[in-house]
Amino acid sequence: MSEKSAQIARQRLDTPRESRIRFQVDVEAVGRIGETVAHFLGTGRYLAIQTTIVIFWIALNLFAIRLQWDPYPFILLNLAFSTQAAYAAPLILLAQNRQENRDRVSLEEDRIRAAQTKADTEFLARELAALRIALGEVTTRDYLRRELEDLREDLREDLLGELEDEGDSDSPKAKSRSPRKPS
Repeated sequence: MSEKSAQIARQRLDTPRESRIRFQVDVEAVGRIGETVAHFLGTGRYLAIQTTIVIFWIALNLFAIRLQWDPYPFILLNLAFSTQAAYAAPLILLAQNRQENRDRVSLEEDRIRAAQTKADTEFLARELAALRIALGEVTTRDYLRRELEDLREDLREDLLGELEDEGDSDSPKAKSRSPRKPS
């Protein structure tokens, strides 16, 4: 609202003035206090205290002749219970709503964390698959050993074959040379 329209609104009699007293309430503080009270109302300690007070109240009003401030139908006690219930129910609902909001935030954080974990897992799976493919193309020690053994056998067979060919020619040189075993 502009300054001029605010002045016009103040001059009109059907427009209420803004209150000079501003009542500000810390919603979080009220919520925390409400949760604390609601939590206490749900404890065995509270039930024990309330039971003790009710028994004491009824005993005094039944047996103490001079102190009977609430005679037999105990209307004042019923009024106290009604007042307590009138305050306890909204406090319990307030505590449940705040817990529901915390659960909603927690659930959303869990969803985000699960999505991030899933993305990380998928990334790692892709990386692992790439490593497996790359390792498939790398020469392993066993493969190299097997290839060297095959090559040694081929060389041994070739060397023995050459020695046999020379031995067939009956040359003195071939007879003096004995085949060596490759190591």
